Amino acid sequence: MNVRLSEAPKTSASPVPDPVLFGFHGPSGHVLARGPARRLAPGNAATLGARVAAALDKAGADDLIGGALPFDRQAEDCLWHCRRAPAPQPSGVAPQGLPLAGWRLAAEPAATDYARAVARALAIMYEESGRANALEKIVLARTLLVEAAAPIPVEALMSRLQADRTVTAFRVALPAGLAHPLGRMLCGATPELLVEKTGRLVSSHPLAGSARRLADPVADRAGAEALAGSAKDHREHALVVEAILDTLSPWCRELSCPEGTRVTSTRSMWHLGTRIEGRLRDEDTPSVVLASALHPTPAVCGVPTPRAAGLIRELEPVARDFYAGAVGWCDGKGDGAWYVAIRCAEISGRQARLYAGAGIVPGSDPMAEAAETGAKFGAFLAALGLPADAGLEGLRKDGED
Repeated sequence: MNVRLSEAPKTSASPVPDPVLFGFHGPSGHVLARGPARRLAPGNAATLGARVAAALDKAGADDLIGGALPFDRQAEDCLWHCRRAPAPQPSGVAPQGLPLAGWRLAAEPAATDYARAVARALAIMYEESGRANALEKIVLARTLLVEAAAPIPVEALMSRLQADRTVTAFRVALPAGLAHPLGRMLCGATPELLVEKTGRLVSSHPLAGSARRLADPVADRAGAEALAGSAKDHREHALVVEAILDTLSPWCRELSCPEGTRVTSTRSMWHLGTRIEGRLRDEDTPSVVLASALHPTPAVCGVPTPRAAGLIRELEPVARDFYAGAVGWCDGKGDGAWYVAIRCAEISGRQARLYAGAGIVPGSDPMAEAAETGAKFGAFLAALGLPADAGLEGLRKDGED
């Protein structure tokens, strides 16, 4: 299936390169893929393995398969089969268009409505406690819709997102459709590696349990120490690690967590993280197949997963689409890296829809979870040139009575 993405007309005097279909820039390196666009026949998780295997059979040395898997395993994915492009050389000229001008912001849902949804989820947990298939954890998300006076400049946005070297900045072209005449792009800066594969070696670095970074160094360090000692956050994190170990185990000869659980950080957040490492039984297993098997983890869905996914559809007023899915790439040998699609936004013309979620377990406080989502919006808002605390509007700030 050939898809034409929105680009300026090409002229002999000023040639325009093929559109970027996906790109990743972070600790694992830089990967960029350009058209001409060839989308894999879309399908859901049940048919992914067969579709990818057929594409890899025809892949050349410079071919890549990459894109986005949706949160809903029954929904259609968006995977591109295209060629690797060289990493762009710095031009010395800063991309233009940011900060955004003439912007306005709407929370969907409002923080107070989100807190009510959290309270309802907690009530279900307490009511079901001790029963079979009882809800143990659910991740609830909310969104901010940003509208600007002019189309949002993706190149300038990506330049800003890449400034934080602790995360992986990403962009993935999404199918346009009649409702999106200017095209759609999923852009973000994710801190969470879902799975990376090189030959037989496989790794994952799940994050669950978070705290906002603070400007005051003493208070910031105290927040990290509080997270490290939080029984609630460690319970939330353990559910994620256990699920990933259980899922990867049948694929691996060896599997371990050599460093244990540690506090990690980005510029805007502290997280509990555990690095998982293993050796595959079959080195020909494509990384995207492993990503599909793992997704969605309890870090973005809940426990038990089917129960949590059903409640997410009921409690969240805005569909997730590709938020909290997986984004990544693999080469012709199946090696590559896939990341959890968080700290991201869907860009379409003058609009950006930002997403952020928080893990809810017994002991969670509804307004504190709303504040956590507000803090998670901060890095993307700052990249747009907007106030990083705009997502905290209407919420009590740390240190206030």
